[in-house]
Amino acid sequence: MTTRHERAKGTGVDEGEVNLLAGSSMTGPDTLVMDMPCAEGPGVCPPETSAGLRPVAAVVQSVAVKVLIVGINALTGIITARFLGPGGRGELAAMILFPVFLGSALSFGLPSALTYQLRRSPQKAGSLMGAGLVLASMTGLAGALLGAIFMHSWIPQYPPQVIWFARIFLLSTPITSLLLVGRAALESRGDFTASNKLLIWSPATTLVLLGILIATSRMSPFTAAISYVLVGVMPLAWMVFRVSKALRPSLTGLRGSVSTLFSYGVRSYGIDLCGTMSLYVDQALVVRLLNPDLMGTYVVGLSLSRMLNVFHTSVVMVLFPRAVGRAPAEVAEMTSRAMRVTTAMTTVCGIAIAVFGPEMLVLLYGREYQGAGLLLRILIAEVILSGATQVLSQAFMALERPGIIAGLQLTGLLLTIPLMLLLVPRFGILGAGLALLASTCARLSFVVFSFPVFLKLKIPRLVPAYEDLKFAVSAITSWIHQSRSAANFVAAGVGD
Repeated sequence: MTTRHERAKGTGVDEGEVNLLAGSSMTGPDTLVMDMPCAEGPGVCPPETSAGLRPVAAVVQSVAVKVLIVGINALTGIITARFLGPGGRGELAAMILFPVFLGSALSFGLPSALTYQLRRSPQKAGSLMGAGLVLASMTGLAGALLGAIFMHSWIPQYPPQVIWFARIFLLSTPITSLLLVGRAALESRGDFTASNKLLIWSPATTLVLLGILIATSRMSPFTAAISYVLVGVMPLAWMVFRVSKALRPSLTGLRGSVSTLFSYGVRSYGIDLCGTMSLYVDQALVVRLLNPDLMGTYVVGLSLSRMLNVFHTSVVMVLFPRAVGRAPAEVAEMTSRAMRVTTAMTTVCGIAIAVFGPEMLVLLYGREYQGAGLLLRILIAEVILSGATQVLSQAFMALERPGIIAGLQLTGLLLTIPLMLLLVPRFGILGAGLALLASTCARLSFVVFSFPVFLKLKIPRLVPAYEDLKFAVSAITSWIHQSRSAANFVAAGVGD
């Protein structure tokens, strides 16, 4: 097994990295924490690749990339909202929603299963990766076919041309499925840099294409939709190249690998489905229940609130692979601390957006969207609680209890559909926001009280304390200091 010194040398990061996800039971808040061995012993968890990042570096890099993506998405959202208006923005959302929604909703837990099994059985990486790619292709094609069959009956109030294009764009559903599996494989090896590149590629390309459409006066809901949908082709090609080089996918032992992935994937599918549904089910129902103008207004409020996802999703990206194989108490402490720190950061930013959000809507998107101010505040509260739920769920995933948390979260999330059907016709887009918030509160409660019931661990502390703030500041300060040291070392080497 590669030593810690060799891994640190390979990443260009000093050994004394602070582990943002390490528990306080292991160290005090000021202590520098090395990578801790897996609880199962040597040989269970694979060594870091040379492309891997230490925990704090991976989290900070992921946050930085997601902040950049948030900025790019904000620009694309402002462009489409201003140039298309609420009605055109609603038609655009109807055409581009379903490839991503169906590709993610029909993942059957494959991304989580692949991450877990690659960490547990690195010697089977090739066959597991081959099976993952085959299954992702099949589920993506199934999602495209399912969407094509039901598209017309789901959005009958939209113009025929919008429905036709929405069906055509479903051909990109397998791209979504394959990219999810590819990113999971890269993250399982600690290659968060490659995963982040895949994340940023599509929105950056979309922004460029939208700029070209404006410059050539060809902006319309249909041309804008093309700018969103087709940009996944190049990232997919690069992902396949990267994964093929690192893992050498093989169809050897395909049946056994498929069974291995499904045995975990089916149990964790509820969690993945809950994550997907929490992101898209509201849009899928709003697009069904309301006209394009209201859909466009809802999407603008939603996109502004979803900027707050950056902290929780960045930590989850690193937390799950790092937590696999560790002792239960350690996993619980890692998870609860990560939740407290990221939720505190998200809450501070959320308060700022809630205060200035209505003015931001008018300034950035136009006066047509000023009615989304109250909706925005409701969605901000939902994003904060949903992110906390997502982070706490990783403890069950890492401790091989995905089925329990999947059932609990699915029960809570299923409240969304009847609440949407009840509240949206009565309160419009505000009803959609309230339905999401109520469902998220139920999911968070289920997850928190499942710790003592199913994991036999105490309920995680939810309110951040001074030691959490001190730990976060110490971790980030250490990362900045070590990054500067690494840069100076490289500069000195170049000078020699």
